Amino acid sequence: MGKEGIFLLHSHKTHSRQQQCQPPGPHHLRAEKSWDLMQNCLDMANQTQVSEFILLGLSEQPRQQQALLGLACSLYLIGCLGNLLTILAIVSDPRLHSPMYFFLSNLSLLDVCFTSTTIPKMLLNHLWGLPTISSSACLVQMYFFIAFGAADSILLSAMAYDRYLAICRPLHYMTIMSMLRCASLVAVTWGVASFISLAHTILMARLSFYASRIPHFFCDINALIKLSCSDTQVNEMLMLVLGGSGVLVPFVCIMASYTLIAVAVWKVPSARGKWKAFSTCGSHLCVVSLFYGTIIGVYFNPASTHTTYRDMAATVMYTMVTPMLNPFIYSLRNRDLRSALGRLLSQNHFAKAL
Repeated sequence: MGKEGIFLLHSHKTHSRQQQCQPPGPHHLRAEKSWDLMQNCLDMANQTQVSEFILLGLSEQPRQQQALLGLACSLYLIGCLGNLLTILAIVSDPRLHSPMYFFLSNLSLLDVCFTSTTIPKMLLNHLWGLPTISSSACLVQMYFFIAFGAADSILLSAMAYDRYLAICRPLHYMTIMSMLRCASLVAVTWGVASFISLAHTILMARLSFYASRIPHFFCDINALIKLSCSDTQVNEMLMLVLGGSGVLVPFVCIMASYTLIAVAVWKVPSARGKWKAFSTCGSHLCVVSLFYGTIIGVYFNPASTHTTYRDMAATVMYTMVTPMLNPFIYSLRNRDLRSALGRLLSQNHFAKAL
C-alpha cells in the first residue's frame, strides 16, 4: 500500500474516532428523549395504567415538611376566618350593600374555595401518612383549582371596572352598576372560569403518564404535563390561549382601568381629593400586584427558567399568602369595613344567630 493509501486509511480512522467522541447534538437528545418516553408509555401500557399519584408535598426534607405544613395550616385558618368575617360583615351591615362590597364578598368566597381545594387535602395526607391521590380525584382537584383561580382573576378585573366607574363617571355610577349588572358580571365570571377549567381537565384526562410522583403539594397542571409521556402540544397551546383569556386579558383590563383612573385623579386640583380617590383603589392594587405577579411568574415564563423550588415558592404565595392577606388589606384600608367588622364582633352576632 502506498503512502497515499496509508494516509487515507489513517484519516478515515481518525474521523470515525472523532465522531464517536463527539457529544450528541440537540436533535439526537430530543430523539433519545422521545424514544425513552415512548418506551415508558409502551411499558406502562403493557403493565397497568397509573391509577394514583404521590404528592411529594412542600419539601422532601421531613423537618422542613413539618414546619411548612404548620405554616400552611396557620395561613389557611387565618385566611378562612378573615374572609368569612368579611362576608358576614358585608351581609349584616345594610350600609355595605353596594357594588364594591358585593364584589368584595364574592372575592372573599372565592378565596375560601380556592385555598380549600388544596390545603385540606395536603394536611389530611400528612396526618394519615398516605401522600397519595387517585387519578380521578387529581383531575377533580385540578378542575376546581383552575376554576376558582380563573374566577378570582376575572373578578379582580370586574372590581377594577367598578372603581373606574366610581371615580371617572360618578354621576352615572349607580345607574350603570345596578344589582342586575353586578350579578351578571359575577355570573359571567363563574361561567368563563368553569369553561376554561373544563377544557383543561378534558384534555388532561386523555394523557398517559410514565411516572406517579408529583413534585408538588397538589395536582398542578404544569407538574402533570411534565409527567406525561403523551403528546402535550395541544395542552401547552391551550394553556397559552385560555391562560391568556383567564389571566392576561383581565390583567390588561385592570391596567387600562387604573390608567384612566390615574389620568382622572391627576386632574383633581386638591391634594386631599387625589388622596381620597387613590385610597379607594390602593387596597385593590395591592391584591392585584400579589396575585398576578406570582401567577405570571409561574405560568407565563419560558420553561427553561422554571425550577421546582422557585415555582413552589410562587405557588405558595398566590395559593396561601394572597388569600390570607386579602381581608386584612381591604379592612385596614377601608374605614367602613373596619367599622362593620367592629360592630359584628362587638354585638356578638354569632351568639344571636344560635
